[in-house]
Amino acid sequence: MTDTILSVQTVAEASPGMRLARRFLGQKAFVIGAGILAVIITLALLAPLIAPHDPYAQNLALRNVPPVWYAKGSWLHPLGTDQLGRDYLSRVLYGARISLLIGISIVLISGIIGTTLGLMAGYFGGKMDLLVTFLVTTRLAMPLILVALAVVAMVGGSLWIVILVLGLLKWDRFAVVMRSATQQVRSLDYVAAAEAAGASTTRIILREVLPNIAPHLIVVATLEAASAILLEAALSFLGLGVQPPLPSWGLMISEAKAYMFFSFWLIAIPGSALALLIFAINLAGDGLRDVISPEGRV
Repeated sequence: MTDTILSVQTVAEASPGMRLARRFLGQKAFVIGAGILAVIITLALLAPLIAPHDPYAQNLALRNVPPVWYAKGSWLHPLGTDQLGRDYLSRVLYGARISLLIGISIVLISGIIGTTLGLMAGYFGGKMDLLVTFLVTTRLAMPLILVALAVVAMVGGSLWIVILVLGLLKWDRFAVVMRSATQQVRSLDYVAAAEAAGASTTRIILREVLPNIAPHLIVVATLEAASAILLEAALSFLGLGVQPPLPSWGLMISEAKAYMFFSFWLIAIPGSALALLIFAINLAGDGLRDVISPEGRV
């Protein structure tokens, strides 16, 4: 019996999948953050099925109905209604879809641009490094929020305009971190061995360099996703982001600011949802960094 137990333990310890699972489960930050994020993503994906009402349907006879925990609340609208009588729970659920779409889309656009520039600068060095450094310096000289406000004001605010503008502006952190990480990996022995073996530059970058700087890329991606969601909320709050009637959390806060002293929940509910999403992304990203980094594998 003892031999059987020992053999099972040995197989489990020898399994890469089991070791990886133990590392993930051993990171409380990742488990908590990923759990919250999974719940938010699930609610967002299932919003058309679980939302009790149409998030765009207006009923002026039911304006500013309080949430169910207030004396005048109703289970017909568990989180109450807004100033136009729209169900707040439905709008919060659909707002999660918009926030996640914005975060993922902006990270993809800015990540591709910044990672490409950082890899080229770190691997090739010389004039390429000087060019990328100049581009990063030029980008950092421009105030992000002011440039975004100016561009959106000129072009016009919409969901895809906001995604495109922020995606084209938020690549600098990717470029800086990837450049530094690539310079460190570039001088290691396995890269020199791949070059000596005659591997192409593209193969070396994609097969040798990129996988080894992935932990840095993941950390930057999580930070930028959270930052992008906050920036979209700020633009929507100022009226230059997502336009009505889309249920953006930033826009919901903006529309409720005139009622903050009388219907506090109109600001508190989307604000809390936004804060929880940002917290979950940062917590999951930090825990994931610890799991996949070399230090986290010890």
